[in-house]
Amino acid sequence: MGYGPLALKTALKLAGSASIGGTPIFSDISLTVERGKWTCLLGASGVGKSTILRLFAGLADGVQINGDLQAPERVALMAQQDLLLPWLNVLDNVLIGARLRGEKPDHNKALQTLAKVGLGEHAERRPSALSGGQRQRVALVRTLMEGCETVLLDEPFSALDALTRAQMQDLAADMLRDRTVLLVTHDPGEAARMGHKIVILTRDQLLDIPTPSGGVPRPVEQPDVLMVQSRLLTTLRDAA
Repeated sequence: MGYGPLALKTALKLAGSASIGGTPIFSDISLTVERGKWTCLLGASGVGKSTILRLFAGLADGVQINGDLQAPERVALMAQQDLLLPWLNVLDNVLIGARLRGEKPDHNKALQTLAKVGLGEHAERRPSALSGGQRQRVALVRTLMEGCETVLLDEPFSALDALTRAQMQDLAADMLRDRTVLLVTHDPGEAARMGHKIVILTRDQLLDIPTPSGGVPRPVEQPDVLMVQSRLLTTLRDAA
Protein backbone atom coordinates (compact mmCIF):
# COMPACT_ATOMS: atom_id res chain seq x y z
CA MET A 1 0.00 0.00 0.00
CA GLY A 2 1.40 3.40 -0.95
CA TYR A 3 0.99 6.61 1.01
CA GLY A 4 3.19 8.97 -1.00
CA PRO A 5 2.49 12.70 -1.36
CA LEU A 6 -0.58 13.55 -3.41
CA ALA A 7 -0.22 15.16 -6.82
CA LEU A 8 -1.00 18.88 -6.87
CA LYS A 9 -4.41 18.46 -8.52
CA THR A 10 -5.31 15.17 -6.83
CA ALA A 11 -6.93 15.11 -3.39
CA LEU A 12 -7.78 11.39 -3.24
CA LYS A 13 -6.46 8.36 -5.08
CA LEU A 14 -7.29 4.67 -4.95
CA ALA A 15 -5.71 2.21 -7.36
CA GLY A 16 -5.82 -1.55 -6.99
CA SER A 17 -8.02 -4.18 -5.36
CA ALA A 18 -9.78 -4.64 -2.04
CA SER A 19 -11.01 -7.67 -0.15
CA ILE A 20 -12.39 -8.72 3.23
CA GLY A 21 -11.20 -12.02 4.62
CA GLY A 22 -10.04 -13.07 1.17
CA THR A 23 -13.40 -12.24 -0.46
CA PRO A 24 -12.93 -9.66 -3.25
CA ILE A 25 -14.87 -6.39 -3.04
CA PHE A 26 -13.51 -4.75 -6.20
CA SER A 27 -10.53 -5.41 -8.44
CA ASP A 28 -8.08 -3.35 -10.49
CA ILE A 29 -9.80 0.03 -10.28
CA SER A 30 -8.18 3.45 -10.51
CA LEU A 31 -10.07 6.37 -8.97
CA THR A 32 -8.71 9.89 -8.60
CA VAL A 33 -10.59 12.81 -7.10
CA GLU A 34 -9.52 16.26 -8.20
CA ARG A 35 -9.08 19.08 -5.70
CA GLY A 36 -11.86 21.63 -5.49
CA LYS A 37 -14.27 19.55 -7.59
CA TRP A 38 -17.30 17.31 -7.05
CA THR A 39 -16.77 13.67 -8.06
CA CYS A 40 -19.93 11.54 -8.11
CA LEU A 41 -19.62 7.77 -7.67
CA LEU A 42 -22.53 5.55 -8.66
CA GLY A 43 -23.05 1.79 -8.76
CA ALA A 44 -25.34 -1.03 -7.73
CA SER A 45 -25.68 -1.98 -4.09
CA GLY A 46 -22.82 -4.14 -2.86
CA VAL A 47 -20.16 -3.20 -5.43
CA GLY A 48 -18.03 -1.35 -2.87
CA LYS A 49 -18.97 2.35 -3.10
CA SER A 50 -19.32 2.89 0.64
CA THR A 51 -16.20 0.78 1.22
CA ILE A 52 -14.26 3.26 -0.93
CA LEU A 53 -15.55 6.14 1.22
CA ARG A 54 -14.59 4.32 4.40
CA LEU A 55 -11.13 3.61 3.02
CA PHE A 56 -10.58 7.30 2.30
CA ALA A 57 -11.93 8.15 5.77
CA GLY A 58 -9.67 5.61 7.48
CA LEU A 59 -12.69 3.71 8.83
CA ALA A 60 -12.52 0.48 6.80
CA ASP A 61 -11.33 -1.92 9.48
CA GLY A 62 -10.81 -5.42 8.11
CA VAL A 63 -10.50 -4.32 4.49
CA GLN A 64 -7.26 -5.36 2.81
CA ILE A 65 -5.91 -3.14 0.02
CA ASN A 66 -3.56 -4.43 -2.67
CA GLY A 67 -2.42 -1.23 -4.36
CA ASP A 68 -2.19 2.47 -3.67
CA LEU A 69 -4.40 4.47 -1.30
CA GLN A 70 -3.78 8.19 -0.84
CA ALA A 71 -5.84 10.61 1.20
CA PRO A 72 -5.34 13.63 3.47
CA GLU A 73 -4.84 12.99 7.16
CA ARG A 74 -8.25 14.51 7.91
CA VAL A 75 -11.47 14.32 5.92
CA ALA A 76 -15.09 15.02 6.87
CA LEU A 77 -17.72 12.32 6.34
CA MET A 78 -21.46 13.00 6.03
CA ALA A 79 -23.58 9.85 6.04
CA GLN A 80 -27.05 9.06 4.72
CA GLN A 81 -28.49 9.30 8.22
CA ASP A 82 -28.02 12.63 10.00
CA LEU A 83 -26.75 10.79 13.13
CA LEU A 84 -27.65 13.73 15.39
CA LEU A 85 -27.43 13.03 19.10
CA PRO A 86 -31.02 13.35 20.41
CA TRP A 87 -30.01 14.55 23.88
CA LEU A 88 -28.03 17.52 22.50
CA ASN A 89 -29.47 20.67 20.98
CA VAL A 90 -28.64 21.80 17.45
CA LEU A 91 -25.70 23.98 18.47
CA ASP A 92 -24.10 21.27 20.58
CA ASN A 93 -24.58 18.74 17.79
CA VAL A 94 -22.67 20.84 15.27
CA LEU A 95 -19.88 21.42 17.81
CA ILE A 96 -19.54 17.77 18.83
CA GLY A 97 -16.38 17.18 16.76
CA ALA A 98 -14.40 19.88 18.52
CA ARG A 99 -15.56 18.68 21.94
CA LEU A 100 -14.58 15.07 21.19
CA ARG A 101 -11.11 16.25 20.09
CA GLY A 102 -10.71 18.30 23.25
CA GLU A 103 -10.66 21.58 21.30
CA LYS A 104 -12.37 24.83 22.21
CA PRO A 105 -15.69 24.97 20.31
CA ASP A 106 -16.19 28.01 18.07
CA HIS A 107 -19.71 29.02 19.07
CA ASN A 108 -19.73 32.18 16.98
CA LYS A 109 -18.75 30.38 13.77
CA ALA A 110 -21.32 27.66 14.46
CA LEU A 111 -24.11 30.19 14.99
CA GLN A 112 -23.11 32.12 11.87
CA THR A 113 -23.09 28.94 9.78
CA LEU A 114 -26.45 27.84 11.17
CA ALA A 115 -27.83 31.24 10.20
CA LYS A 116 -26.52 30.77 6.64
CA VAL A 117 -28.57 27.60 6.25
CA GLY A 118 -31.69 29.17 7.79
CA LEU A 119 -31.40 27.54 11.20
CA GLY A 120 -30.17 30.47 13.27
CA GLU A 121 -33.33 30.48 15.36
CA HIS A 122 -33.18 26.72 15.97
CA ALA A 123 -29.84 26.52 17.76
CA GLU A 124 -31.39 25.58 21.10
CA ARG A 125 -33.85 23.04 19.72
CA ARG A 126 -33.45 19.29 19.99
CA PRO A 127 -33.33 17.18 16.80
CA SER A 128 -36.78 15.75 17.52
CA ALA A 129 -38.26 19.22 16.97
CA LEU A 130 -36.83 19.48 13.43
CA SER A 131 -38.04 18.26 10.04
CA GLY A 132 -35.98 15.81 7.99
CA GLY A 133 -34.62 18.58 5.79
CA GLN A 134 -33.69 20.69 8.80
CA ARG A 135 -31.87 17.76 10.39
CA GLN A 136 -29.86 17.24 7.18
CA ARG A 137 -28.93 20.94 7.22
CA VAL A 138 -27.67 20.51 10.79
CA ALA A 139 -25.61 17.51 9.64
CA LEU A 140 -24.19 19.62 6.80
CA VAL A 141 -23.21 22.39 9.22
CA ARG A 142 -21.58 19.82 11.50
CA THR A 143 -19.58 18.60 8.50
CA LEU A 144 -18.52 22.15 7.64
CA MET A 145 -17.44 22.80 11.23
CA GLU A 146 -14.79 20.11 10.85
CA GLY A 147 -12.89 22.56 8.64
CA CYS A 148 -11.72 19.86 6.22
CA GLU A 149 -10.94 20.67 2.61
CA THR A 150 -11.99 17.15 1.58
CA VAL A 151 -15.56 16.03 2.23
CA LEU A 152 -17.01 12.55 1.74
CA LEU A 153 -20.79 12.31 1.24
CA ASP A 154 -22.45 8.90 1.49
CA GLU A 155 -25.92 9.33 -0.03
CA PRO A 156 -26.72 12.14 2.42
CA PHE A 157 -29.94 13.29 0.72
CA SER A 158 -31.46 10.02 -0.49
CA ALA A 159 -34.02 9.80 2.34
CA LEU A 160 -35.49 13.23 1.55
CA ASP A 161 -38.44 14.02 -0.70
CA ALA A 162 -37.60 15.23 -4.21
CA LEU A 163 -38.07 18.95 -3.54
CA THR A 164 -36.12 18.95 -0.26
CA ARG A 165 -33.39 16.84 -1.90
CA ALA A 166 -32.99 19.40 -4.70
CA GLN A 167 -32.85 22.21 -2.15
CA MET A 168 -30.18 20.36 -0.14
CA GLN A 169 -28.15 19.75 -3.31
CA ASP A 170 -28.23 23.49 -4.04
CA LEU A 171 -27.29 24.33 -0.46
CA ALA A 172 -24.46 21.79 -0.35
CA ALA A 173 -23.04 23.04 -3.66
CA ASP A 174 -22.99 26.57 -2.26
CA MET A 175 -21.62 25.72 1.18
CA LEU A 176 -18.98 23.32 -0.19
CA ARG A 177 -17.87 25.51 -3.07
CA ASP A 178 -14.14 25.05 -3.83
CA ARG A 179 -13.97 22.05 -1.47
CA THR A 180 -13.03 18.60 -2.70
CA VAL A 181 -16.15 16.42 -2.58
CA LEU A 182 -16.63 12.71 -3.26
CA LEU A 183 -20.37 11.98 -3.38
CA VAL A 184 -21.66 8.42 -3.40
CA THR A 185 -25.18 8.34 -4.81
CA HIS A 186 -27.71 5.94 -6.32
CA ASP A 187 -29.49 8.80 -8.09
CA PRO A 188 -28.46 9.43 -11.74
CA GLY A 189 -30.26 12.78 -11.64
CA GLU A 190 -28.24 13.88 -8.62
CA ALA A 191 -24.98 12.87 -10.28
CA ALA A 192 -25.89 14.68 -13.51
CA ARG A 193 -26.64 17.87 -11.53
CA MET A 194 -23.70 17.74 -9.12
CA GLY A 195 -20.72 16.07 -10.76
CA HIS A 196 -17.69 17.77 -12.26
CA LYS A 197 -16.67 14.13 -12.74
CA ILE A 198 -18.99 11.12 -12.82
CA VAL A 199 -17.87 7.51 -12.46
CA ILE A 200 -19.78 4.23 -12.24
CA LEU A 201 -18.36 1.33 -10.23
CA THR A 202 -19.35 -2.10 -11.54
CA ARG A 203 -18.30 -5.58 -10.42
CA ASP A 204 -15.24 -5.53 -12.65
CA GLN A 205 -14.44 -1.96 -13.70
CA LEU A 206 -14.76 1.78 -13.13
CA LEU A 207 -16.45 3.69 -15.96
CA ASP A 208 -15.92 7.41 -16.62
CA ILE A 209 -19.07 9.13 -17.90
CA PRO A 210 -18.89 12.47 -19.75
CA THR A 211 -20.53 15.23 -17.70
CA PRO A 212 -23.08 17.84 -18.78
CA SER A 213 -22.00 21.40 -19.52
CA GLY A 214 -21.95 24.17 -16.95
CA GLY A 215 -21.11 24.48 -13.30
CA VAL A 216 -22.82 22.70 -10.43
CA PRO A 217 -25.56 22.53 -9.42
CA ARG A 218 -26.92 22.32 -12.96
CA PRO A 219 -30.60 23.02 -13.74
CA VAL A 220 -32.53 19.77 -13.62
CA GLU A 221 -34.31 20.65 -16.87
CA GLN A 222 -31.08 21.35 -18.81
CA PRO A 223 -31.18 19.14 -21.92
CA ASP A 224 -27.74 17.58 -21.55
CA VAL A 225 -28.39 17.00 -17.83
CA LEU A 226 -31.41 14.93 -18.81
CA MET A 227 -29.37 13.15 -21.48
CA VAL A 228 -26.58 12.24 -19.04
CA GLN A 229 -29.15 11.15 -16.47
CA SER A 230 -30.64 8.78 -19.04
CA ARG A 231 -27.21 7.44 -20.00
CA LEU A 232 -26.32 6.82 -16.37
CA LEU A 233 -29.54 4.93 -15.77
CA THR A 234 -29.01 2.81 -18.87
CA THR A 235 -25.38 2.05 -17.93
CA LEU A 236 -26.38 1.11 -14.37
CA ARG A 237 -29.13 -1.16 -15.70
CA ASP A 238 -26.82 -2.87 -18.18
CA ALA A 239 -24.14 -3.37 -15.52
CA ALA A 240 -26.52 -4.96 -13.03
